[in-house]
Amino acid sequence: MHRALCPVETLYVGQRSRAVLSCALRGRVDVGALSAAFDAVTQAHPTLRTRIVPDGPGFVLRLLTEEERPRLITRTGGEEAYAAELNTPLPVGGPLSRAVLVSAPEGDRHLFVLVVDHTVTDGHSSIALHNALWDRYRALVEGHGDARPPAAADGVPGGEPRWPEPISRLLPAADPAATAAYLERRVEEARRHPVELVPYDVPRPAAPGAGQAAAPAGDIEVRRLTLDEERTALLRHTARRAGVSVHSLVAAALLTTARRRLEGDGPRTLGCLSPVDLRSRVSPPVPAAVMVPAVTTHLQTLDVATDTDPAALARTVHTRLGDFIARADHHHEMRITPEIPRNPALQLATVIATNMGVVPGPRLPAGLEATDVRLVPAREHYFPQAGRSPVMACVVSFDGRLAIEFPHSTACFSPSFMRAFRDDVRTGLLAFADASGPLPAPAHAR
Repeated sequence: MHRALCPVETLYVGQRSRAVLSCALRGRVDVGALSAAFDAVTQAHPTLRTRIVPDGPGFVLRLLTEEERPRLITRTGGEEAYAAELNTPLPVGGPLSRAVLVSAPEGDRHLFVLVVDHTVTDGHSSIALHNALWDRYRALVEGHGDARPPAAADGVPGGEPRWPEPISRLLPAADPAATAAYLERRVEEARRHPVELVPYDVPRPAAPGAGQAAAPAGDIEVRRLTLDEERTALLRHTARRAGVSVHSLVAAALLTTARRRLEGDGPRTLGCLSPVDLRSRVSPPVPAAVMVPAVTTHLQTLDVATDTDPAALARTVHTRLGDFIARADHHHEMRITPEIPRNPALQLATVIATNMGVVPGPRLPAGLEATDVRLVPAREHYFPQAGRSPVMACVVSFDGRLAIEFPHSTACFSPSFMRAFRDDVRTGLLAFADASGPLPAPAHAR
């Protein structure tokens, strides 16, 4: 039993990227109930218990056997557990999901980590999955539920599972000539306005000589920026008063911070890549609980100098992204996604600013408290030999508290470099939170 990957999903296969959801817990965890809850959600979502298999020119998701399917992993550990899980990839040819519970020796503090391959998920569906797992757990320990999935979730018993439909197949009909014209315009724009990237501060590794091993690939580390509920509310108030999104304020802070890492004071062409959720923009809408990658992207280029007003930059980002969606160009962008390997500049940006918005954390039973919830993207391949790259910022507000995660490879950016980058972004966001009055007119943007 298998399901073919569409051309858009196939792009994720080579990236080896994954969503890493984690939840720090205080209290007692019923391991049996948590294991049963994980089994239930993987049964309800067949893509979580598949492997990726080549199939002609493409790939398919193939169901694992009962013995191969992922099960909850438990072990004892401490503060090192998060970094270890972040740096542990999903095995090639193995399950596309993993759940791990790491408990302190005393048994009252835990770290739960849920890892899902981006071939079968995005930020919204991974958060929904994480919360659904804990909903199942709560029902079990409170005695008013069982671990069985809904009867129809997995299709006909003994038959083919009910696979989720790829988002690319739910797009409205389009004239192929219009899509070709859109692609031509995008390629030309990327050629005329190449963006500058932030240089690595870690020396580029030398090519190995004969008989020499390649340089270590580095570890994935994460610098984190958090705002408390009060400052998050102030930032949202600034955005509402100015008629822009919090996303545009974050993007402006990222762009101005990146500009200060480049030489000179004058305008430089920077790019901001914003993922665009398609779940509510196809018919019928696709719920967050459906395990498919359902995002496309919007790339805009802007001339940014060291003295560019961040507020004007935010207005520009907001206006251009809004125009992109109003024109329904997000549908065209999804259609041309298979062209990215031939035209990588279509998604090449100085900063990548994801944004899951405000989402709830898990609801837990009495006696168990979530002290922290995180979503971090990770991938297998970073390229220190390139000398520069986009800076990734994963933005999400769990229960009203904004957090920005900056994952990076220590073979590219040093921890001190990324700490300084994070601190500069925080300073920019606090300036927005303290701002009063409307934002000025948009800065010049292409």
